[in-house]
Amino acid sequence: MKPAQPHLLHVFPSFVPGGMEMRTVNLIGGLGDELRHSILSLDGRTTAAARLPDGAPVTILPSFPKAGSLKTTVRLRGLLRDLAPDLVLTYNWAGVDALLAARSLGLHRVIHHEDGFDADEAQSFKRRRVIARRLLLPGAHRLIVPSARLREIATGLWRLPAARVTLIPNGIRLDAFPPADGHPELRRRLGIPVDALVVGAVGGLRPVKNYLRFLEACAAAGPGLQVLLVGDGDDRAALEARAAAPDLAGRVHLAGYQADPAPFYRAMDVFALTSDSEQMPVCLLEAMAARLPAVSTDVGDVRSVLPREQAPYLVPLDGPATAAALGQRIAELVRGPEAPAIRERLGRLNRQRVEESFTFHGMCAAYREAYRSALSA
Repeated sequence: MKPAQPHLLHVFPSFVPGGMEMRTVNLIGGLGDELRHSILSLDGRTTAAARLPDGAPVTILPSFPKAGSLKTTVRLRGLLRDLAPDLVLTYNWAGVDALLAARSLGLHRVIHHEDGFDADEAQSFKRRRVIARRLLLPGAHRLIVPSARLREIATGLWRLPAARVTLIPNGIRLDAFPPADGHPELRRRLGIPVDALVVGAVGGLRPVKNYLRFLEACAAAGPGLQVLLVGDGDDRAALEARAAAPDLAGRVHLAGYQADPAPFYRAMDVFALTSDSEQMPVCLLEAMAARLPAVSTDVGDVRSVLPREQAPYLVPLDGPATAAALGQRIAELVRGPEAPAIRERLGRLNRQRVEESFTFHGMCAAYREAYRSALSA
């Protein structure tokens, strides 16, 4: 008789296409029928479910009515009793309610994931949340983080023993990202001149990503440069207004959310990441896999993810001066007779770095081991 599949319950703040959500989608595909999954989105948004592999053993659960933390915890207790999952997986701050519900029921087969912070904790941490994590995280079997910076926060600020914190770097499927080659067909479709130089960015249009800074940096890099931004979100209207200003008018292309961003990386010459806070951004790995050079704010693990040759193109956060500094680095990669050779060299080194350290196979194996460890606890 075939053994029963262990049942994993995932509790997400929101199940929309983003870094940790798409990582989970890909892991579900990579793990195949070893496990079955239930996914609860606390805010009711489940658009990432459309990216799940056909036939995957996944159930999308109905969300709860919007309520305060205490009511949500009570409802989560009832869900845990009814489902009796073999392993509970919670994600980020909003997942702490599920962690509290599991702990109140004496459940210890729980893995909590922390992937980063929103704009409200980009520069400093809320004391109430720090205290809550100190109290509740020790009740989980393990905390998984994707970056060394988050591991430092967990063992330092949240006071977890190092043995309870597992660092699993993000990984991507390399064969999904062919080399950037200008993609003339896509450029024509987007209205980008085939022979133009294009600086691009990919991600959700929300404040912590600071794409207004991205547009300011592209404006500071000088005229003629084309700008490609792939993603959607609440900041779109503000970005459209900035893109209409005379110094950028006609040069900014807002492509919206794309289920498959790989063709859009192909259409870029330089990738830019301008966030106020990151840990280990998947979009950076994807751009590196596409052999793109990168310009970035020096946040999270970005410096250690990139090869050392990319260090001159990292910019510290320094208020309004950050955009101008990013613009200068972009200009260095797109102007002058040596710029094409520099872009080619950095792109080649970036691809090599991902091949060595950030593959999907390696990430999937590490998560499989973490899940097995918790299931056997």
